Amino acid sequence: MATAAGLPPIEPLLKVNAKRTYSVFASCPDAGMAQEEKSARMRLAVKINDEYKEYKQLPSALLSQQVPVGPARPKEQRKAITAGPSDAETSRIISTIDPTPERAPSTISNHLSSALTLHKTTRTLKPTYHPPWKLMRVISGHLGWVRSVAVEPGNKWFATGAGDRVIKIWDLASGELKLSLTGHISTVRGLAVSPRHPYLFSCGEDKMVKCWDLEANKVIRHYHGHLSGVYSLSLHPTLDVLVTAGRDASARVWDMRTKAQVHVLSGHTATVADVKCQESDPQVITGSMDSTVRLWDLAAGKTTVTLTHHKKSVRALAIHPTEYSFASGSAGGNNIKKWKCPEGTFVFNFSGHNAIINTLSVNSEGVFFSGADNGTMTFWDYNTGTPFQNMDDIPQPGSLEAEAGLFCSTFDQTGTRLITGGADKTIKVSVLLDFGVDRR
Repeated sequence: MATAAGLPPIEPLLKVNAKRTYSVFASCPDAGMAQEEKSARMRLAVKINDEYKEYKQLPSALLSQQVPVGPARPKEQRKAITAGPSDAETSRIISTIDPTPERAPSTISNHLSSALTLHKTTRTLKPTYHPPWKLMRVISGHLGWVRSVAVEPGNKWFATGAGDRVIKIWDLASGELKLSLTGHISTVRGLAVSPRHPYLFSCGEDKMVKCWDLEANKVIRHYHGHLSGVYSLSLHPTLDVLVTAGRDASARVWDMRTKAQVHVLSGHTATVADVKCQESDPQVITGSMDSTVRLWDLAAGKTTVTLTHHKKSVRALAIHPTEYSFASGSAGGNNIKKWKCPEGTFVFNFSGHNAIINTLSVNSEGVFFSGADNGTMTFWDYNTGTPFQNMDDIPQPGSLEAEAGLFCSTFDQTGTRLITGGADKTIKVSVLLDFGVDRR
């Protein structure tokens, strides 16, 4: 019927349309590819120009100071090139290049040279020599894991807290038991002796924070507020302030005398395992199982800096007594890090102690100690991060091999004794050796 009506046949129409389509899309594949390559080259040229146009050649001020390679020049010309342009000429050239002072080439070169100098000095630091350490005494008496230790400011005695819920006071020189304090109903996780009051502070997994009067040997204050176990406490060195931290993911600031809760330092998302106080800002530092370290503004009760360099839970902190820096320890590789106050600037990693770090301590001589969950101990030079001694905590007779973990440590006030507590329920006192002679 279509043919009878005078319509053209469909076959030639299909061929014509096919030819047109082919001519549009595929008639010259080589020309199309060439066009694609040209387009790609143009895009790349634009990108290179956008990103690197400032760095293709030196600014004129710096170019004029370069001595060209080539035939010898007259003496006066060489002298002028070596001396470079005058200050006025340099400033004129800089202003013509870029009127903004922060982009001045002289500033850039100064920053670069200072950075290179700093890099060279940090790389060429040599570690200080430290005499080795040796185990001197093992003290038994607790019936549970020893979780906390603190030395009193007079350096006559020290206190330990353990899983047997008892706080024990020991003579530092002889290692004899002087006193046992009972009152906690769960593991004692933190201890601190006040340098300005006759007080001992303790905290535990029973949510309790207690203040003990050492003249009457009894509890005189309780600090109520934590919603779960309290894992760490620290006394402010100059203020009558106590800071505690625990499983409720918070640190709490207490007025020591009135028992009032001054601040709740909230922001961590997991257990706050350790807290430290110091006199200057940041006055409070916390390490948490959420793998962060936070520096706090004590007056405002807010975080100033959050350090996120650690990959796993931060279990231990140590503040250097004089250097205005601190260290933090966690699990895994590069697990001990040094930081500079007050901004929390990362300094370097203490590399080599690949274990779960439970405790850190540092003395004024720059001896830095790390103790791990598997019983390994490392002594470091704090200034350079160089390890100078490795030891293993030997479980005492009657203990399992798995009970070699270290939980707490502290240096005495002289820095020549190191007291550690562990999973074998003993307290070990290590001493500094000097040419084979015990310095006691």
